[in-house]
Amino acid sequence: MNAEQTKWARRFKWISLIEGLSFLILLGIAMPLKYMFDMPLAVTYVGWAHGLLFIVYIYLVFPTAQSLKWEFGRTFFALLASILPFGPFIFDRNIKKSQQTKF
Repeated sequence: MNAEQTKWARRFKWISLIEGLSFLILLGIAMPLKYMFDMPLAVTYVGWAHGLLFIVYIYLVFPTAQSLKWEFGRTFFALLASILPFGPFIFDRNIKKSQQTKF
């Protein structure tokens, strides 16, 4: 990978992991606080942050895919990963495996 591709890969990795973590916090902490302890403010703030991170993630998928020359299937999997719990983590592991097999 050249410097430009490394920059896009690193940027996408970080936003995907942060977005995935925000989704897990929303589902595992904020939602139970709202429905079990009647504390809806947690969902408001965590949901807002997750929504912003989700938009950034989707926005970065396409330029990253173009820079790293992903095929349609990998780009589709990146988009699908954004809506599944643990999806970004699985996608990141898949990317790491594919990079190791190339060398």
